[in-house]
Amino acid sequence: LSVASVEDPVVMSKIRQNLREKHARHIADLRAYYDSEIQSLKQQLESSHGTASSEELKKINQSLADRDWCNLYVLNRCDQLDAALNEASARIKALENKNNLLEKQVAEWRERFCAISNSSRALQERLEESRAAHKEKDNTISRLRSRLRELQEAFEKAYKLSDNKNTRLQEENKMFQNLLGEYESLGKEHERVKDTLNTTENKLLDANTEISDLKRTILKLEAQLKQVEHENTLKLRH
Repeated sequence: LSVASVEDPVVMSKIRQNLREKHARHIADLRAYYDSEIQSLKQQLESSHGTASSEELKKINQSLADRDWCNLYVLNRCDQLDAALNEASARIKALENKNNLLEKQVAEWRERFCAISNSSRALQERLEESRAAHKEKDNTISRLRSRLRELQEAFEKAYKLSDNKNTRLQEENKMFQNLLGEYESLGKEHERVKDTLNTTENKLLDANTEISDLKRTILKLEAQLKQVEHENTLKLRH
């Protein structure tokens, strides 16, 4: 039998059915044979009862007793083999159920592992997007700082050279306040992006930890499955 045939429950059911049928036919043949032998000896005993001597009758009786003992031994042996066959069938059935349960557990853990892997990839993509946005915000803040320094320098020059100092001061001060407001807004948004980035990194670390745990669990379940399959193969060979 190949491994695939042994693992097929339909094939195993047919094998057990054939063994039961052969065992039953064998027991019936043995019983018929010994019944015919006993009947033959009884007929010989009846036919030779009038002419046989006491010694011959003792031999015939001893032969009948031996045949009866042999018949009883064969019947007991057949009952023992039948019980052993039933026990082996029950053990094979239990191993098949355990094998099916382990296969279901492995399939469930694999599905969960795939789902967590997909979630981890999604978190990784979001983390990359957040990093790109964070980098872009940093570049924007750098440009605004450069622009702010330029405006400060222009404001100082305009303040020194302009005759209408108060008017230009108000205009430049207004522009400066607007830039400060935009700078503060970008700074707050930058802090929010940093918080989001840290949260995403923590989630990614948790997902990677759970993936590692699932990998170890799957390896353990596969090892148990191989052990059960090995035990099942040994039982089937026995």
